[in-house]
Amino acid sequence: MTTSDSAPKAAGGKGGTPTAAEVLAKHKAHLLPSVTNYYAEPVVLDHGKGTRLTDVNGREYLDFFGGILTVSVGHCDDRVTGALKAQIDRLGHVSTLYPTLPIVELAERMAQITPGKLNKSMFTASGTEADETAVALAQVFTESTELIALRHGYSGRSLLAQSLTAHSNYRSVPTQIAGIKHAPAPYCYRCPLKLTYPSCEVACAQDLEELIQTTTTGKIAGFLAEPIQGVGGFVTPPKEYFKVAVDIVRKYGGVFICDEVQTGFGRTGGKLFGIEHYGVEPDIMTMAKGVANGMPLGVTIATDEIANAFKAATISTFGGNPMSAAAALATLDVIQGDDLASNAEKQGARLRAGLEELQRRHHKEMGDVRGMGLMQAIEFVVDETGGDRTPNAEATGRFFEAAKARGLLVGKGGLYGNVVRIAPALNISADEIDEALAIMGDALAEALA
Repeated sequence: MTTSDSAPKAAGGKGGTPTAAEVLAKHKAHLLPSVTNYYAEPVVLDHGKGTRLTDVNGREYLDFFGGILTVSVGHCDDRVTGALKAQIDRLGHVSTLYPTLPIVELAERMAQITPGKLNKSMFTASGTEADETAVALAQVFTESTELIALRHGYSGRSLLAQSLTAHSNYRSVPTQIAGIKHAPAPYCYRCPLKLTYPSCEVACAQDLEELIQTTTTGKIAGFLAEPIQGVGGFVTPPKEYFKVAVDIVRKYGGVFICDEVQTGFGRTGGKLFGIEHYGVEPDIMTMAKGVANGMPLGVTIATDEIANAFKAATISTFGGNPMSAAAALATLDVIQGDDLASNAEKQGARLRAGLEELQRRHHKEMGDVRGMGLMQAIEFVVDETGGDRTPNAEATGRFFEAAKARGLLVGKGGLYGNVVRIAPALNISADEIDEALAIMGDALAEALA
């Protein structure tokens, strides 16, 4: 797929836009080597609109990853950018030391839309900071420090977040923070207990009790978990999981921290937040990514009882700044006004049906298709039909490159690098779903030949 003749073209280094090669050379020279790029030949993006991105060579792509589930209502949505531009002209930055209309309006909106008794927010600049804030609230409220997180989970890039993360590829520092225990993930396709759902009776959740009894003091601060594990490869728990797990956590004095950084704001379809599919009310919830359609914003919201227990002063220089808050309010207006949670459910079902049809055609290597709404994944294995579920990162890589060559951008994930993550904007259309499925069909035929 190529862009129309009227689309902006790269200037080829002749005094205008740098070439792709020049950008990549500067990236290699001046960014940390760990700041990796997708693809053997990285895509140097220049501009985007809606579901489409265009690189500096004028090549157009259908975006089915949205900046890691962040561009929730499409690139450069006029309603969001219009609100942002108006706010920039009015007031840009003051820090949380000063109340502003955007920050209080956003806090009020969060109290209105989140489940249960969540009411008071702290705004930061990222999901990492949101999780850090949540942990501090839990520890102060419970007067305990020990935390339970999940294997295959991802919580961010700070030292605490790396310690919560159970994904070796994202743990750069050998010495981790003590007092964090990792429970088995509800990863049914690769059950760590070698059981089968539903006859397992959700043993991975039941195991939390013995974990607490044997590896902690018996009184914990909390349990932090994603409704669907994002970086872990869209690992989707069975419907009973959180009810069993959270009841055990609360029995031992802990609170439930629900990490909605990737699942929030309609992504899972039908509801605004992923945990609402499981019938459990969080004590603390964290959010980021899709809340402001690309502007940096982290959100931590807690019940009054938990929030009021935190007596120390706290500040976030960039958290809830007027620009990010205005973008978030506009993004939420679009998500709620256009009922995009329902669209995510409808188009997610269309996407899932198409992926399952592709799985029938390629049942040897496509071991698992999973997810909710517009958060779907393919897990590649060596030979599902022969009983060999060995992760097949090579097939994933071939598919990844073949899809890109045909103008489709998707994501990768999973501990073994063998999961394709698919997450288009929440206002994706049926025609665009079909277009992506057709590209994926062709890419699979090439990658798995």
